[in-house]
Amino acid sequence: MASSPSPSFLLLSLFTVFSLLFSAYSSEEIENTPLTITLPLTPKFAREPSTDPMVFLQQLASASKSRAHLLKYGKTSPLKIPLYPMEYGGHTIPLSFGTPPQKLSYLVDTGSTVVWAPCTTHYQCINCTISAKDVPFFEPQLSTSLTNLSCKNPICNTGCLRCKANSKNCPKVCTYYLQYGTGAAAGYYLLEDLHFPGKTIHNFIVGCTITGLRESYTDAMAGFGRSLFSLPVQMKVKKFAYCLNSHYFDNTRKSSRLIFDYRDGDTKGLSYTPFLKNPPDWPDYYYLNVKNLMLGNKILPIPSKYLAPGSNDTGGLIIDSGFSYGYMAGPVYKIVTNELKKQMSKYRRSHATEEEIGLGPCYNFTGRKIEIPDLIYHFAGGATMVVPGNRYFYFDTEPTGIGCFPVDTDAAKNLEFTPGPSIILGNYMQVNQYIEYDLKNNRFGFREQKC
Repeated sequence: MASSPSPSFLLLSLFTVFSLLFSAYSSEEIENTPLTITLPLTPKFAREPSTDPMVFLQQLASASKSRAHLLKYGKTSPLKIPLYPMEYGGHTIPLSFGTPPQKLSYLVDTGSTVVWAPCTTHYQCINCTISAKDVPFFEPQLSTSLTNLSCKNPICNTGCLRCKANSKNCPKVCTYYLQYGTGAAAGYYLLEDLHFPGKTIHNFIVGCTITGLRESYTDAMAGFGRSLFSLPVQMKVKKFAYCLNSHYFDNTRKSSRLIFDYRDGDTKGLSYTPFLKNPPDWPDYYYLNVKNLMLGNKILPIPSKYLAPGSNDTGGLIIDSGFSYGYMAGPVYKIVTNELKKQMSKYRRSHATEEEIGLGPCYNFTGRKIEIPDLIYHFAGGATMVVPGNRYFYFDTEPTGIGCFPVDTDAAKNLEFTPGPSIILGNYMQVNQYIEYDLKNNRFGFREQKC
């Protein structure tokens, strides 16, 4: 490899070039050169301007608005990627990490914050309903753009593992242990290239999971929560949005879209409500300011201590794309289902189904017209989300004609409070709605839309 020239040599070369340029002109030519040059300036329009003064003014305003948007936001357009419903109740997107890119499916989870993939040929899954050999995994040794995130890096929130000073096997990587309900994942962080069509994000922090615990699906995880490690935060987007397809826990439905948006401002037709300040023990969730819930035309008498997060880190409502049917704390669940039973009293209960699946109430709709009251959420700022019965009831129409209220609960424990939010609005209630997380303006937007 050739050595670099010294700074003094570069300065001498530049002086020589300028000397040769100026010596090409005689002193007489320099003296006769005018000190100012005048060029004609002609107005130019993208299209022929209108002779109507008002229309011409509208054309100028439109051009100015387009120019202002370009100067403020640049040419960055929203990034749209396919979003697939899965048989286990989640929704996945394809992501490609590494050089050359390795594509895997990642579960979209707004209730967690880390992006990780099953990793290396040594990946194992303990007490899982799936076999580790059936799990697609990321192979670090095949990538030329990969580096390990050092445990000494300030962003590493776990720090370095304690090792003896003379230990030769002390790991220098940043490790993690993450819990997901009844499951968990453990591994270490990588800095890797993330590829999208026409766009590559370098030094993206992605987890290399070596061990899974009690997992029930084969997909990797894409955390979208409120953390420096999450996918939208690392991508530096101002907002992200999705529209979830309806599905009955199969992999056959066509995809919808997940949108990463670098632009600011309102999205047409959305109702907005602000995100709440997170409780200290739950910094990663998206808490919403819900004022009350209604079932049909009946306001449910849910105490405010369950609707807003309290000083003891309990209560409140979060929105979660990774939770299928959602959750209600025992006292909330009892209020909702007691009213539901009153309004559904004309249908025959299916107690056998309730005992079999551990959820309910369930009803036998065989040969009957199905009429289920809307579940309505009233949020701060006047935003109202109406969830029709077919978006919060699960139906098994063949061959039994059974429908159930499948929201998870801990009502059997008879506890006034449990740690964390009292209500989780799951993805099944978000179907056929355009859902937007506006990170820049700290707000949540939605509208009815066929996905």
